[in-house]
Amino acid sequence: QVHLVESGGGLVQPGGSLRLSCVASGTANSMPTMGWYRQAPGKQRALVASIDLARSTNYADSVKGRFTISRDSNKNTVHLQMNSLKPEDTAAYYCTGTLWTGQTYWGEGTQVTVSS
Repeated sequence: QVHLVESGGGLVQPGGSLRLSCVASGTANSMPTMGWYRQAPGKQRALVASIDLARSTNYADSVKGRFTISRDSNKNTVHLQMNSLKPEDTAAYYCTGTLWTGQTYWGEGTQVTVSS
């Protein structure tokens, strides 16, 4: 069974930074795509950023230039460096990983709150 576990969420002031991490276990294969989604109260879950094995990245327009997604050399660990955080970045952040079969797995989420 594949499990994804996020860490690194918390409370930060506007303009501050946080680094989220996610480790996937339960698969011997590299996940071709990993990413981060977020969901704020009353809103739909939306893609924040994704990265593939070639380290090609994709970002939501709202985070371009502020967030950076990366993955470790062991390939099933992904990070999200979030800088210049804004109150509108407040949300639950979810890690995802997709296997070669096309099946996507989700972590349980980590809360990010940006407030003074």
